[in-house]
Amino acid sequence: MHTLGLRLGGVLRAGDLVLLTGPLGAGKTTLTRGIGEGLGVRGPVQSPTFVLARTHPSLVGGAPLVHVDAYRLAGADELDDLDLDFEGSVVVAEWGAGLVDTRESWLEVVIERPTGGDDEEDMDWSEAPIEARTVTLHGTGPRWAEETL
Repeated sequence: MHTLGLRLGGVLRAGDLVLLTGPLGAGKTTLTRGIGEGLGVRGPVQSPTFVLARTHPSLVGGAPLVHVDAYRLAGADELDDLDLDFEGSVVVAEWGAGLVDTRESWLEVVIERPTGGDDEEDMDWSEAPIEARTVTLHGTGPRWAEETL
């Protein structure tokens, strides 16, 4: 997830909105950490669960990263109430699906991971394999009409 984030960070620019969808533990914050590193922002990038949004300024003269945890937001109006700089920043919103009715373009990243199996009780977690993820990227709007990811 971190490596994918690095790659996305190299493509994203001010004004981009990225929506992350996936279950707990899917890698949304790890992906965002990679995006932050790819953008060259000040870190550490951590989950903004208790503050709703964190801004990470650029260390290289680029766009800052605004990392949002939209889990507790009821709708797009509450997201607007956060008064985020959508035009001058890269905004990454965990749990952000359904909160974009006022935006022209966005990139949705859907992360799926295995939920476990019957043999988990006998698993030696100190030697557990890295779980594979299935990631689907879907760009909406003119910004993503011709972008190749």
